[in-house]
Amino acid sequence: MAQAEAKYRRVILKISGEGLSAPQGFGIGSEALIRVAGEIQQVHDAGVQVAVVIGGGNILRGKIFAEQCRISETTAHYMGMLATVINALALQETLESRGIETRVLSSIPVSSVCETFVRRRCVRHLEKGRVTILAAGTGRPHVTTDTAAALAAVEVKADALFKATQVDGVYSADPKKDPNARLFEKLSYDRVINDRLEVMDISAVDLCQRNGVPIIVFNLHRPGNMKRIIEGEKIGTVVS
Repeated sequence: MAQAEAKYRRVILKISGEGLSAPQGFGIGSEALIRVAGEIQQVHDAGVQVAVVIGGGNILRGKIFAEQCRISETTAHYMGMLATVINALALQETLESRGIETRVLSSIPVSSVCETFVRRRCVRHLEKGRVTILAAGTGRPHVTTDTAAALAAVEVKADALFKATQVDGVYSADPKKDPNARLFEKLSYDRVINDRLEVMDISAVDLCQRNGVPIIVFNLHRPGNMKRIIEGEKIGTVVS
């Protein structure tokens, strides 16, 4: 597919740490890494510029860790941000093993293993056809990687924010618990915010609304979903 045929020219893909987790739910799973890299490769090969914002919950969740240990929540959040760097490096190596030039940019300087995030540098990497992986969230504690993804989408002028989940989109109830849960094809930003629908953090949705960035919530576990969205198919839930 030629780049001109793609519905989106530049996208932010938000993946939770759980999206890379091993079968036991902790750590990094090789099968998950290979699967996610394959989905990104399909979109990259279609000529779309891809920046990935990655979480770290498969290694450490700051708030929960702080509650369980005698560690301040602020420090625990910084630890969680460093966990995202570990995930980013793993995904980078997996993508590059497939011949895809990739750069990791961290909001916390970790100069020995990756670049520090600079907006112009990130945009330049994207323009050169490199997949960029944005690690360490916003670089500040008490802010989730959802908000970091929304901020990145605004900063690099992405056409859309793709939120990868383990279900097919946004439902009226938890589809794993309620067989009558209804999948929404479209939602307004206001509906998501006012009804507190579990799409992304409210601050992330608000940031996308103020800057006109559509959010597409979809199931990354279904092979080819991301590429089909790029081609214009109606997959998942669109928040706009």
